[in-house]
This record gives sequence, structure tokens and C-alpha cells, in this order.
Amino acid sequence: MEILGLLMGQIVTMFLYMAVGYWLFRIGKISQNGSGELAALLVWLVIPVVVIKSFCVESTQERIGILGISTVAAAASLLLSIVVSRLLFRGRPLDHFAAAFSNAGFMGIPLVQAALGQDSVFYIVSFIAILNILQWTYGVAVITEKKQGISPAVFLNPLAGATLAGLILFFTGWGSRLPATLMGTLSGLSALNAPLAMMVLGVYVAQADFKTLWTDPALYKVSAVRLLLIPLLTAGLLKLFSMEYAMAGALLIAASAPVGANVAVYAQIHGKDYIYASKTVVVSTLLSVASLPLVIGLGLAVL
Repeated sequence: MEILGLLMGQIVTMFLYMAVGYWLFRIGKISQNGSGELAALLVWLVIPVVVIKSFCVESTQERIGILGISTVAAAASLLLSIVVSRLLFRGRPLDHFAAAFSNAGFMGIPLVQAALGQDSVFYIVSFIAILNILQWTYGVAVITEKKQGISPAVFLNPLAGATLAGLILFFTGWGSRLPATLMGTLSGLSALNAPLAMMVLGVYVAQADFKTLWTDPALYKVSAVRLLLIPLLTAGLLKLFSMEYAMAGALLIAASAPVGANVAVYAQIHGKDYIYASKTVVVSTLLSVASLPLVIGLGLAVL
């Protein structure tokens, strides 16, 4: 019941942020071009800061071990998600991206905090970092439908740089000793992530045709894969790893979140159908009210 209550609270918060973006667009205070600039701000500043801040904790031997195991497990679960999505959505790049990548940051972190405790958030740091890097690299390649191989230059992006900076801060111990003013700045910028992303999504939704929101079978297929199939397969995968219950549970929660808002952000940046992309986020988020408690309950029982 506690997880369900938190989930409902998060969804209400998410849609209030979206309502603000929707309203601002409708009254002409945010334009389509303005929403694109806000999306670029998210990709180039806010999300990288979120990644860096997640590594600003004390570097102990226990945490280093946890980081290693959770990184391998996170990479394996995200690879599984990508493979399943690729097999089921050939020729549909936006569906492929949407099903492969969850909203692990905004939905996953508070759920982990409530279910497993504040300290368990560190278990999904690698998941969120790898997910963001994959979105920028593999995800962009999927959306743009470019066939060329990945070159070293593809890793010269803000999220890869943020991850490297975060790892340096973590392993040197500097992250846990940053001045209070600097930590406050990182916290303030990180706090922009959820409201800014959801307000941008609200602008996208304001341009959508609500008559088609619940009549497109493709949206239900994406939601079923993202909310049911991939989380259940992930639970089976995590069972193969030798890890403590809290770590497995945290990773499962991150993998069970609905479609991440970045599918719409990246779709707009690269000139694709971001209206449809935003619909995958809206529909899967609404359906997650029912799916998350069920899937997480079943998954934790298996683990």
C-alpha cells in the first residue's frame, strides 16, 4: 500500500507539471520553438547534472563493490530491454526507443526510496547513467535511422562526460566533500529535471489529438512491452545474479517504470514525430498506475 500511495502521488505530480506546460502553450506563453529550446536545456545541462550529483557520495569499499555489481546487472537488464524492443518493433524506431528505455529517474528513484530505503537509491545510479548514455548514443541512432557504426566520437556528448566526471568525483572522494554552495547548486539544477521534462511534455500533449490517444493499438503494444513483458523478463534475469535482495529489487523497480519522457525530447530535437512519442509517455504512465504495483509485487516475490 505504501508503494501504491507513493506511485499515485508521483503520477499526480507528473501530470500537474504537464498541466502547467499544457496551459502555458495554450495561452501562448511557450511556443513550439521554445519547447525545443527547453528540451535542449534538459539534454545539455539538467540531465548531465543529475548524473553527476548521483555520484557525489562517500567512496567506501562496500559502495565500490555495489557499484561494480549493479553496473553489470544494469547493463545486462538494459541490453535485454533493447533486444526485446528491437525484435518486437522492427521498422518502428519511436516504439523501439519508447519500449527500451524507462523513466527510471523520476519514477524509479522515489519508488526505490519508499520500498527499500534512501540508501538503496545508490543501487540504480549505474542504471540511470547507462540508460542516459544509451539514449544519447544507441537511442539517437535508432530514432534517426542511421546505419553507420558507432564511432568513438559518439561518446563525446554531455551525458558521457557527466558520467566520467561523476566517476572521478566518486573514486577520488571529492564528490562527498564538495563545498555546500556547489552541492546546493547541483541540487537546484537537478531539481529542474522532473518539472522541466514534464512541462515540455505538456507542451507536446497540447499539440496532440486526444481523440486518437486511446484509439491507437500501437500505443497499447508499446505500453504492454514496457510495463509488463520487459519487467518480468528482467526479474528472471536478475535472479541469475548473486546479489542482495535490496539491490535486485531496486534494479527491478527502475526497469519497471513507464516510458521515459526523453523519447519525446529526442524526437523533437531530431525532427521526428514527437507528438506520437509524447503519447507513448502519457499512455504508459497512466497504465502504470495498475501495472507497477502488480509487476513489482510479482517480481519481488520471485527475487
